[in-house]
Amino acid sequence: MTGWDNAEGKDVIELAGGFSAVDEADWMEAAEAALKGRAFDRLRSHTIDGLPIEPIYRGRRDASALAGRAAGMPWTVVARVEHPDPAQANTLLLEELENGAGGLSLVFAPSKHARGAGLSIDTLCEMDRLLEGVFLDLVHIRIDGGYLSRSALALLIALAERRGIDPSALQVSVDIDPIGVFAHRGWTSGSLAAMAPRLWDLIHYCEDIGLKGALRNADGRIWHAAGASEAQELAYTLATAVTYLREIVSAGREGLQPQSRLSVSLAADADQFATIAKLRAMRRLWARVLDVCELEQTPLEIHAETAWRMMTRRDPWVNMLRTTVAAFAAGVGGADSVSVLPFTEALGVPDGFARRVARNTQTILIEESNLHRVADPAAGSGAVEALTDELVHEAWKLFQAVEAEGGIEQGVRYGSVHAAISKSRAARSRLIAARKAPLTGTSSFPNLAEKPVRVLNCEPQELGVYTAHFVLPKPGRGELTAALVAAAKSGACTVDLARARDALRRVEGAPLLTYRLAEPFEALRDASDAHLKQTGRRPKVLLANFGRVTDFTARSTWAKNFFEAGGIEAQASEPLEDGKSAAAALRDTGADIVCLCSSDALYAEKAVEMAEALKGAGAAHVYLAGKLADEDGNLARAGVEAMFYEGCDVLAALGLIHANLGLCAPADPA
Repeated sequence: MTGWDNAEGKDVIELAGGFSAVDEADWMEAAEAALKGRAFDRLRSHTIDGLPIEPIYRGRRDASALAGRAAGMPWTVVARVEHPDPAQANTLLLEELENGAGGLSLVFAPSKHARGAGLSIDTLCEMDRLLEGVFLDLVHIRIDGGYLSRSALALLIALAERRGIDPSALQVSVDIDPIGVFAHRGWTSGSLAAMAPRLWDLIHYCEDIGLKGALRNADGRIWHAAGASEAQELAYTLATAVTYLREIVSAGREGLQPQSRLSVSLAADADQFATIAKLRAMRRLWARVLDVCELEQTPLEIHAETAWRMMTRRDPWVNMLRTTVAAFAAGVGGADSVSVLPFTEALGVPDGFARRVARNTQTILIEESNLHRVADPAAGSGAVEALTDELVHEAWKLFQAVEAEGGIEQGVRYGSVHAAISKSRAARSRLIAARKAPLTGTSSFPNLAEKPVRVLNCEPQELGVYTAHFVLPKPGRGELTAALVAAAKSGACTVDLARARDALRRVEGAPLLTYRLAEPFEALRDASDAHLKQTGRRPKVLLANFGRVTDFTARSTWAKNFFEAGGIEAQASEPLEDGKSAAAALRDTGADIVCLCSSDALYAEKAVEMAEALKGAGAAHVYLAGKLADEDGNLARAGVEAMFYEGCDVLAALGLIHANLGLCAPADPA
C-alpha cells in the first residue's frame, strides 16, 4: 500500500497499491489455464428465469446507489409472534423486544403465513393481554391477520386509545392482501371491486385520526413459496402493488399520498446475489411505476422475510446458515424491515432458543458487521448490477403481460399465473431431484442419527362466536371503521367485527399450493422412520467395496450420501477381494440390498463375479455406483438392477429403491 497527499493535504491510503494491475484479458487467461482445454462456456450458468450468470464481470463505475433505507439507518428487526395463547405469546414477544427486536409481526390464525398456528385474539381484553408491557408508540407493528386484519387493526386502535396513546404516534403496517389470499386458497369472499369501498373507508378513517402506515401489502412471499422464480415474484408482486395503488387512488382522499399506504413483502432466500438483486430491482420497478403515474418519487416500504420454501425439517440446524445468508442479502439489498424465521419453524412453533438465534443473527449483522452503514453497498458490483438489470427487464416484461390479460386478479382467477409458476417450480424440482441444487442435511450429507429439536407444544384455538349484535354502517368515508373501533371498545369479538365481509359474492379460482423444497426427500426419511418404529431397524444397504482404498473411496462415500438421503442406512464393507468375501460380508451385515463400489477398471474385471455371488447369497437387489455402458448386458444378467451416479435423478432412484423394499411414507395425520 502507498500513501500520498491529496488536494486537501490529507494522507490517502491506496488499498490496491501493493497489487499488480490486471485486466479482463488476464482473468480470462487464468481461467482458461485452470480449465485445461475445456470450453469456457462451462463456467456460464443460468437462473430459473433463463437469465445468464457470467463467470467474470467488470465493475460498474457508472452505477449509483438506489434510494431506499436512509444511509446509516439499520433495518428494523421484526420478530414473528404466532403462539395461539395470548399470555404465552406476550412472554415470547417481550423477550424479543427486550433483546433487540424493534418490531413485531402479529401473525393471526387466518393468515396465509400462520401454517397451522397463529394468534387467536378474540377481544380487546385479549389484545391488551397480548401487548401487555409493550410501548405501542415505540414499536413497529405489522398486522398479518388474513380476513381478520381489519378487525385486528380496530382492536389495536381501541387499545391505543384506552392507554391514552394518540393513534398518530403508532407505527403500523397492515398486511391486507386480498389478491394473495385469493391465490393461496383458491377463493375469495368477494372481488376487489366489491371490497374496494371498505379500503376507501379505512383510508379516510386513518387519514382523519393521523394513523400512518401501509393499509395494503403486495406480498411476494406467497408467489415465492409456491415456486415462483425471482422475476415472477417481482412481476406478480408489482402487478399486485399497481392494482392496490389504483384502488387507493380511487379513494378520492384529498392530499393523500397513495404510495404511502402501500407496502411490499419479499422472500429472502439463500441465493445471496439473487436476493440482493431482487430487492434492488423492486425499487427500480416501483420507481418506474411512480414515474408513469406521475406520483412523487418516495422510497417503497419493503419488508423481507427469510424464505419458507428453503426451510428443512431434517437437520434443521443448517437452517441457521440459510437464514443468515438470506438476512445478510436482505439487509444489503435495502430492506426496511426483516424477519428471520427461526431454524425450527418447519417443525412447529419455535421456542425461546430458536427465536434468540434468529434475532441475534440480525443483531450481529447490524451491530457487529455494520451492514447498514452504507447505502446500497452492492451498487457498482458488476455481477449484482447485471443481475439487477436482467431482473428489471424480465420482471417488467412479465408485468406487462399480466396487465395485458386484465390484471393480476384475472391472472389468478383464470390460472395463467399458476401455470407460469408451475413451470418454474417443475424446473427447480428437477434440479433438487438430481441434487444439482443440493439441500445440505436433507438431500446431501444427511444425518440418520440426528437428535430431535424442541418446539413449543401448542394447539390452535378456535375463534369465538357472535357475542354482540349491532348494526354496522355501510362503508363510507370512515364511518364503518369508526364503528368497528367503537364496537371493539364495547367488547365485540373479532368474529363480530368481521361480519361486514359476509354480504359479498364469493369468487372461485384454483389454490396456489405452497411447499418446501425438501419435502420429497423428507417423505423418504419419514418412511424410513416409520420402518424403524415398526421393526426396530432401518432398511440397510451394504456398500460392497472392492479393490484398493483409492479404487472405491470416492464412490463409496458418494453412495453412502446417496442412500442415506433416502433414510437407508449404509454400511461399508472392508476391502473385498472376490465374490466369496462379498457374500460373507452380506451375511455378516444382514443388509437388505447391496451397492457395488469400485473403479471402472475393476468393474470390468470383477463386477459380474461380485453381483452373481451377492445374488446367490440372498441379496434382494444389487446396484452399482457409477455409470457404465454394459452394452453386452453382462451386468444386468448378473443381477445389477440399476446404476446410480452424480447427476442422475436421485429422488426417482430412491423412490424406486423404496418401492423395491416395500417402504411407504406414513399416512398424513390431516
